Amino acid sequence: MRTVTFIEAITEAMKEEMERDERVYVIGEDIGIYGGVFKATRGLQSLFGPMRVIDSPLSENLIVGSSVGAAAMGLRPVPEIQFSDFITPGMDQIIQQAAKLRYRSGGSFSVPLVIRVCCGGEVGGGLYHSQINEAWFVHCPGLVVIAPAFPYDAKGLLKAAIRDENPCIYFEHKKLYRSIKQEIPDTDFTVPLGKAEIKRKGKDVTIVAYMLMVHKSLEAAEKLAKEGIECEVIDMRTLLPIDKETILESVKKTGRAIIVQEAPKTGGVAGELSAIITEEAFEYLDAPIKRVTAPDTPPIPFSPPMEHFWLPNADKIIKAVKETMAY
Repeated sequence: MRTVTFIEAITEAMKEEMERDERVYVIGEDIGIYGGVFKATRGLQSLFGPMRVIDSPLSENLIVGSSVGAAAMGLRPVPEIQFSDFITPGMDQIIQQAAKLRYRSGGSFSVPLVIRVCCGGEVGGGLYHSQINEAWFVHCPGLVVIAPAFPYDAKGLLKAAIRDENPCIYFEHKKLYRSIKQEIPDTDFTVPLGKAEIKRKGKDVTIVAYMLMVHKSLEAAEKLAKEGIECEVIDMRTLLPIDKETILESVKKTGRAIIVQEAPKTGGVAGELSAIITEEAFEYLDAPIKRVTAPDTPPIPFSPPMEHFWLPNADKIIKAVKETMAY
């Protein structure tokens, strides 16, 4: 076992999969000589050369489109979208091609690519470098949507995604890159796609979250435990497919549910989870489901005080839990 940061875990996953399978290559803006704007691909071009670590033009349309074609022809691309805000030029290729081709061809074609998407706030990025837009892709059958919160999961899920036959959107929260460390094994491992994990056991309230919000939820749970309220914290890890079984089992045990997402409230993953719980575990609920989210304004203000006001945090989660317990 050894301790790595979140971004080191991602780099290791790509390196190991490129060593394991010569069909794997990476492509993106500034990822080669420069090593990526966040240095996730640092050193890879010197190991594998410019034909497998490709510096692309500033064109998400090209990055995604070429990767979809290469994946359909048998390669396993891992394209990087430098900021999730800039993924929109590649949406046609993702939604109309990658997500549909396997279904449309009756399984004759598959598109085994993993689009790494750098996302998230609390880094002072402002309106065009902080967005989380995971709900766009959760609404698209045919994709696998991944959102890890810990280095172990980041590495294991990325390796599993590269080996999977389905097109995957792999969200990486920028705030986690160097702020979170964890021990991981030296041996090869993967984390199963589509499986959530209980990060903290509890009996009073279920908190469901993903990415940075898992850490905010765990912080809130620790503070609430000192007041005698035991929260069970679930890290979704994969947003599509949703691990309904783990979430519903927890809610049936606690009778209360708080769902936390960094993105704006309307039309988000939290709303889908709330509907699932209402439809399939309503009779177990002792209080209405609560969502802790950002407000419905464009994400995210550049001003540090406004960014702090905009983002969900431990205090907002604690407030929601206490209101639910008092219902």
